[in-house]
Amino acid sequence: MSNVKEFSVEEKLTSLVSLQKIDSKLDEIKILKGELPMEVRDLEDEIQGLNARQTRIEEEINGIQEFIEQKKNIIKDSQALAKKYEKQSENVKNSREFEAINKELELANLEVKLAEKHIKDANEEIAEKARLLENAKKAISNKDTTLKHKKGELEKIVEDTEKEETEYNSIATGAREKVDPRLLSSYERIRKSYRNGLAIVPVLRDACGGCFNAIPPQRQSEIRQRKKIIICENCGRILIDEDLYNGIELK
Repeated sequence: MSNVKEFSVEEKLTSLVSLQKIDSKLDEIKILKGELPMEVRDLEDEIQGLNARQTRIEEEINGIQEFIEQKKNIIKDSQALAKKYEKQSENVKNSREFEAINKELELANLEVKLAEKHIKDANEEIAEKARLLENAKKAISNKDTTLKHKKGELEKIVEDTEKEETEYNSIATGAREKVDPRLLSSYERIRKSYRNGLAIVPVLRDACGGCFNAIPPQRQSEIRQRKKIIICENCGRILIDEDLYNGIELK
């Protein structure tokens, strides 16, 4: 960078124009890709979330099924107790013993009914969970299809532009090394200020090529002389003459 200071203003402007044209080409490639990279990332995140939801629902269904099995075992045990108490009731010796056995029998039958109700409610919950699971699977399938399509589009664009993008990035790196650090900093700052990324523009039809604000004749004369860096008073972009801008072509 030590010899950058020896460059004339015209040489600095030439380097800036080259850099601007390279960056504009890279911007065109980004525009070609559009929102695809972000859409792909968003879809991948959505699918990850849906997969987690599917796993959670499946675990909940498994938990409910285990609960149902527990209740079935309770029914089996309670029915066995009920038969035991029914058999004992045939051999009671007094009313007090009969009432005690009858109470135990009622409790056993109540346990069966309660367990059956729990199973019924659990089966209804499983049916609802199954519906949610099916919806999650369909959503994942739809998102997967969309993701494959978006990835295919992006991969095709990347394949078509990769060589060109790599080449421009390499050229841009070299071009930046030829620009005065303070001028480069200003250039980068101005570029970020505008959606079209134009930081250095030619004077076209007596007006700034960026904001189209009129440039006075005296100012235009100074711009053509290329003796100093001139900024548009309206938009802050760096101004150059049209001949210099058109005279620089990318290889």
